[in-house]
Amino acid sequence: MKITQLETFATQNVAFTRLTTEDGGQGWGQLSTYHADITAQVFHRQVAPYALGRSTDDLDYLLGKIPEHEHKFPGSYLYRALGGLDTAVWDHRGKAAGKPVTSLIGGSPGKLRAYASSMKRNITPADEAARFLALRDAHGFDAFKFRVAAECGRDTDEWPGRTEAIVPTIRRALGDSATLLVDANSGFSPARAIEVGHMLQDSGVVHFEEPCPYWEMEQTRQVTAALSLDVTGGEQDWDIHHWSRMIAMRAVDVIQPDIMYMGGLTRTLQVAAMAAAAGLPCTPHCANLSAVTLFTMHLLRALPNAGPYLEFSIEGADYYPWQQGLFVQDPYAITNGQVEVTDTPGWGFAVSPDWLARSTYQSSAL
Repeated sequence: MKITQLETFATQNVAFTRLTTEDGGQGWGQLSTYHADITAQVFHRQVAPYALGRSTDDLDYLLGKIPEHEHKFPGSYLYRALGGLDTAVWDHRGKAAGKPVTSLIGGSPGKLRAYASSMKRNITPADEAARFLALRDAHGFDAFKFRVAAECGRDTDEWPGRTEAIVPTIRRALGDSATLLVDANSGFSPARAIEVGHMLQDSGVVHFEEPCPYWEMEQTRQVTAALSLDVTGGEQDWDIHHWSRMIAMRAVDVIQPDIMYMGGLTRTLQVAAMAAAAGLPCTPHCANLSAVTLFTMHLLRALPNAGPYLEFSIEGADYYPWQQGLFVQDPYAITNGQVEVTDTPGWGFAVSPDWLARSTYQSSAL
């Protein structure tokens, strides 16, 4: 079905896309979060002109050809914009077929275990433990991720001794039955990461995310080789050739592509398939409650190499004020530590009319 119009509704941190076809059918998607207003400009300048007039069946071709047309501009923004096209096409396909997106890619509606993912570093170990306990009691979470190191910290901590303090504090508070994950956000050198990794292993932590600068895969590979817990990464990466090398060298034990940084569901499926062929699981990155977490839910219900849980941000209006009031109906109810993919056709979300009224609107059309 020919694409006749592509629209964006943007704020600084989040932007939605709407695709319309010649028969009046529509699909909703999203551009990647953060500087989404800039990405919207890229979308209309460097993506929409090539997609208008093409069929929704041409998505694979467009995802390959648009970067070739725009070969002078390789990089993250182009793929963050491509994600807005890809996810809108998948929603259109699901609505046309009367099926949820997960069913189109070999999955089925149903539940997923979620882990409570903290974004905060400016929080004391005791306060972090207290809010994890409250979330466990209120929503049944049994897996939790917290932050160590300083972001891109070059072996510094958010404050001296925080990493060494928070790991045992969280373990004592939650007990031995809780699954614990940590994220260093590129904070350590290999030597320091290995030192911290042994402490994590001693405390039963199972997931050590982005221990070294993510662009230094050889450094991360050193950490992976030295530790028995899962070293994970890949959230920032969008280039398929980079992913091929990362998987081939087994830089990590678990891959973590972000659907929106990757350029959409289609390219994320390609990376997940590469990892499956290498025997590596995929636990995607989705660190906010825009539509990216819903997209990831559909993906995980379909992946044969899906990791054991969904990342679920626990940050509210104090940390992410921009993610408030996005949807007509919240798709993210947590019960017994689980979230559910429904059988609603497409992605299963509707953007709030009030939010749309406050956004900046742009349209590209035939």
